[in-house]
Amino acid sequence: MTIKEVCEKFDITPDTLRYYERVGVIPEVNRTPGGIRDYNEEDIGWVENAVCMRSAGVPVEMLIEYVKLYQQGDETLEARKNLLMETKNEVQKQLDKYQATMNKLNFKISRYEEAVKTGILSWETDKDG
Repeated sequence: MTIKEVCEKFDITPDTLRYYERVGVIPEVNRTPGGIRDYNEEDIGWVENAVCMRSAGVPVEMLIEYVKLYQQGDETLEARKNLLMETKNEVQKQLDKYQATMNKLNFKISRYEEAVKTGILSWETDKDG
């Protein structure tokens, strides 16, 4: 695939894709004899991983470390697993924050829905509910 096709597939800019390769978020991509990037299935997998992780807020530095460990071979399996577990814990913290925000929004919306019906805005919860 060309850089344009990959960018369209993942809705990212060519600059982002080149940056990911330059800093090591994805391994170096094979090029045609003319020097044009030629993304194969493995490359696409790395791009997909990078886009997914970045959309979840995973730091670029963690992704770079993961790629470095991967390139060192199977002796880094444990280290890669540990890095992924650390990342999972950080993403879970973010999810918990988002869930708390959703709960607060749902409560506020329910209070406004009740106010629209009754004409009275109250921040008290039902004693029965």
